[in-house]
Amino acid sequence: MDFTHLNKKNQPKMVNVGDKKVSQRKAIAKATMFLGEELINLFENNELVTKKGAVFQTAIIAGIQAVKKTHELIPMCHPLLIDGIEIDINIISKTDIELFCEVMMEGKTGVEMEALTGVSTAALTVYDMCKSVSKAMVIKEILLVEKTGGKSDYSL
Repeated sequence: MDFTHLNKKNQPKMVNVGDKKVSQRKAIAKATMFLGEELINLFENNELVTKKGAVFQTAIIAGIQAVKKTHELIPMCHPLLIDGIEIDINIISKTDIELFCEVMMEGKTGVEMEALTGVSTAALTVYDMCKSVSKAMVIKEILLVEKTGGKSDYSL
């Protein structure tokens, strides 16, 4: 199996995207998180305001910041000129929330890692802002839901 981030000597390298065609790129990542009924019951109108601030709003801002800094966190990611970022967080049951991060740009490389980093950071921020109430929270899954542009598209 050939890994694109290894050279002929099996040493790490950053993929050369110079010859790739520019195309519209989009990726959507999703996280599901268990907060527990006690914590969910504190939310009103899909938000919880704490001494640290509004939980979901702060998580959305943190996720946006993370998308823009993905290349600083993941060694082989290229710095990108992102066109747009949308993060959505919703309560989906008496115990769980769902987070989505959609990243869009026109370029030569995909934005899957940016979407995954954004949704992960948003979930971690929810945890950070609510840990004084409950440490039983669990980030249950983080996955790529959709990717378009480039050589191939992907959809869950």
